[in-house]
Amino acid sequence: MTDKKVRVRFAPSPTGGLHLGGVRTVLFNYLFAKKHQGDFVLRIEDTDQTRYVEGAEEYILDCLKWCGLHPDESPVVGGQFAPYRQSERKAIYREYAERLVMQGHAYYAFDTAEELDKNRKEIPNFQYGQVYRGSLRNSLSLPQHEVDALLDAGTPHVIRIKIPADETISFNDMIRGHVSFETNQVDDKVLLKADGMPTYHLAVVVDDFLMKISHAFRGEEWLPSAPVHLLLWEYLGWKADMPQWAHLPLILKPDGHGKLSKRDGARLGFPVYAMSWFDAKTGELTPGFRELGFLPEAFLNLLATLGWNDGTDQEIFTLDELIEKFSIDRVSKAGAKFDFEKAKWFNAEWIKRLGAESLVPKVKTVLQEKGLVVLNDDYLLSVIDLIKDRCVLLADFYLQAGYFFENPKEYDLNAVKPKWTDAKTNFFNAFSTLLSNNEPVPDAHSLEAQFKALAEEKELKIGDVMLPFRIMLVGGKFGPHVFDIAALLGIKETINRIEKALEAFNSPLSE
Repeated sequence: MTDKKVRVRFAPSPTGGLHLGGVRTVLFNYLFAKKHQGDFVLRIEDTDQTRYVEGAEEYILDCLKWCGLHPDESPVVGGQFAPYRQSERKAIYREYAERLVMQGHAYYAFDTAEELDKNRKEIPNFQYGQVYRGSLRNSLSLPQHEVDALLDAGTPHVIRIKIPADETISFNDMIRGHVSFETNQVDDKVLLKADGMPTYHLAVVVDDFLMKISHAFRGEEWLPSAPVHLLLWEYLGWKADMPQWAHLPLILKPDGHGKLSKRDGARLGFPVYAMSWFDAKTGELTPGFRELGFLPEAFLNLLATLGWNDGTDQEIFTLDELIEKFSIDRVSKAGAKFDFEKAKWFNAEWIKRLGAESLVPKVKTVLQEKGLVVLNDDYLLSVIDLIKDRCVLLADFYLQAGYFFENPKEYDLNAVKPKWTDAKTNFFNAFSTLLSNNEPVPDAHSLEAQFKALAEEKELKIGDVMLPFRIMLVGGKFGPHVFDIAALLGIKETINRIEKALEAFNSPLSE
């Protein structure tokens, strides 16, 4: 840790859905900032206008809102280092690119896309760098008067960093320790494009400096870019202000072989995006964890454990607990395998853990989307209390709770008809009469006592009438304790369902 104020940033490109790896990067940034009373900054890196997708920025903001990871500074919130969209900071970057050219650390390159494509086809493993830069059209190979003429004529060009030869560049990664790169393996990356927009390499360094970012957490896939960024921090004279870096481990496919992708989710039947993403360009809808029925608490809990642990056996963490316990030195260097069954386990545990009151609006939405009418929130609260331990995803509340709001649409007659008798019909008619005479309204315990006493009186085994009673109320062999169901439905509705079911059980059409 340094003495300067902790400031971290998440800097996504608005090009599509937000992968769970991206949300984990947000989470680790957020946890680190809050643990150290720092600031969490959201910066939109939209410099590549060719890949910009309409609606993607709003989607990113909605994802963070759903997760409860609220930025202290962002394009929406504002802040002292605004603007927070790189496209709105375009004028800033050229100054620094030109400074690098003046210092001899960068140069103008006038090569056309066609010329570069020709080189790539003709030269195996072609890289624009120290080996070939002298034979290409740039300010290092052309006479100065020709360079000036090209610039004066407004000839399209880019600015590239000049990577030095035969040097070793090193830094200390907060997760990986000492990391080194040989400059001979690095090409001369474009810093400023022909349209005046910076590339990621220049923009991230300039913005991190100007926004006083103290720590930069990003995915392991960005490690190859580190030498370029290290050189830029040095060449611009900002090395003393360079943030501490941590490159987070990859989230791997369930089999551990390779980075988890959207294609893997589609193939194996689980989401990899935080929320469903509709791509207006392709018309493709990619499902998300939220729409599948995950709670944000469970989603964050799951992500926190992908590559991090607190050194104990604890698995369920609130966000406040994660902030308290999070430590970057507990983040693993090795990739973390994604396990969808474990993800569902987290969700089931969080459904059990949350109070029914907080689940009411979410469950109400699930039921209403299925066409059920929920008129009484107190009744729904009682239903949720009774069944929530049986639900893994929010969508499960429809199966587990739907029969509390409508009669069963069909009955599992195969479980009833083979052993149905007139004696059972008489028993349920008698039980309906018994219920109609109940005053006051009985609870589950007294309902069960009356049911068992009547079965004994009618000389029926309790098991022979218990399953039919359940199927009368819910339609199948599922649900909580049957007398809890009956008590919650109420006497009038229980009698109504017995009568309707008896019609089905005794109908010859159901033979």
